[in-house]
Amino acid sequence: MENLRGSLLMVGAMLGFALEDMFMKRLTAELPVGQMMIVLGALGAAIFAVAALARGENPFTRRLFTGPVIWRSLSEFVATMFYISAIAFTPLAQASAIQQAAPLAVTLGAALFLKETVGWRRWLAIALGFTGVMIVIQPGTTGFSVLSLLSVISVIWISARDLITRRIGRGVTSLQLATWGFAAIVPAGPIMLWVLGDHLVAMSALHWAMIVGATLFGAAAYYMLIASVRIGEMSFITPFRYTRLIFAVAIGWVVFREPPGPATLIGGAVIVASGLYSIWREAVRRR
Repeated sequence: MENLRGSLLMVGAMLGFALEDMFMKRLTAELPVGQMMIVLGALGAAIFAVAALARGENPFTRRLFTGPVIWRSLSEFVATMFYISAIAFTPLAQASAIQQAAPLAVTLGAALFLKETVGWRRWLAIALGFTGVMIVIQPGTTGFSVLSLLSVISVIWISARDLITRRIGRGVTSLQLATWGFAAIVPAGPIMLWVLGDHLVAMSALHWAMIVGATLFGAAAYYMLIASVRIGEMSFITPFRYTRLIFAVAIGWVVFREPPGPATLIGGAVIVASGLYSIWREAVRRR
């Protein structure tokens, strides 16, 4: 029963993240990407800071101003800057398909930098997963767009963030990390405004409603993700993370009229299959 609850929470979290992406992509069609980052980061940081204070956790404690936390926030800063740009400038399904390689990239990083043991089968899964990424972005063909590299760069920094998180002491809570993870997005906004030559524009009531919706869906998804990990067995619930790709493809097709191409579908399937196999091998190893 706990695994069932955990898996439902994981699916709910992935739906929440997909809906957050939907709102952000819709907003970036009318608002500068940098402005989106400023508002989203500020609202998210405020929500998690209030949640931390409500639980008696100080979101401004000195423990948060240590090397690992600062580097994690920097990684969040870069990863979000590139991912929101990817959502804005590339099809949603393509950006989401590439993002599914993040767990494999984390496994690669853990083997290279944390000296964790990775068997040859999981190395093969990593290689196949990155082959799937190459299928999605289609380098060297007419279907290749340099903008697809935005999501690839985001995956690299998401993986760095997750690896650094493992080095942070248990005295730092998830809510405290989330507060500073969102706060780190705020300074990315002015940088993007400068890079793209954009300026702040007035936001309508509809814009505010959508950005609040994106923030609330993102915060709810983050909470459900944490709850699912704490309730169910990791080997059982982790595969349900890949439902995010299904939601992204559906939203991209229905809402944005972006039917996924063969490369996105085939490459995404290869990435997901590689990730599922890696999870299964890890479960076998732990037995």
